[in-house]
Amino acid sequence: MEMQREIQLICGAVRISDLPGFLKTINKIASEKEITVQGLNADLIAGERHLHFAVGKALRAVAAGTNVAKDPGIEIMRYAAGERQIERSFSIGLHEGENNAVFVLLGTMNDLLLAFSELRKFIEEKPCSELLAYSDSKRQGILSLFRITDAEIEASGEEHIPELVIERVALADFLK
Repeated sequence: MEMQREIQLICGAVRISDLPGFLKTINKIASEKEITVQGLNADLIAGERHLHFAVGKALRAVAAGTNVAKDPGIEIMRYAAGERQIERSFSIGLHEGENNAVFVLLGTMNDLLLAFSELRKFIEEKPCSELLAYSDSKRQGILSLFRITDAEIEASGEEHIPELVIERVALADFLK
């Protein structure tokens, strides 16, 4: 019988001195607890709706067998970045130095709770509503990552940048 898969988010500040080592630690926690853990750069998330939409698209792709990445975490990253190509989606991942991070966890509630306590050791927790919210400080990074043009902003309005990002996520499968 398939266990109910839950989705949990942890948000906060993370200092990473060695990215491959950090990712190895996160993957070890994930495989021991039999869950998926995907870290993303919260500074490139254009609001909670962007993240929820991307996670939903990724999980539907995995369920339908239309996923590009074998790993559900990488598939989440791919949609969050609005990218068809896996390599290009890593730009929305974590980096060495200071990160505002959001970790997406998928698994059964019991396993997630165990993983949560492990992950908390690395993360200075902050409210997701605060860290994921779109703000002017995120603007440049988001425009650059999602290749949003001045013409698009002019046509739709500065306040619609998060919707333009969601449009990119929706089109991730069609854009080459």
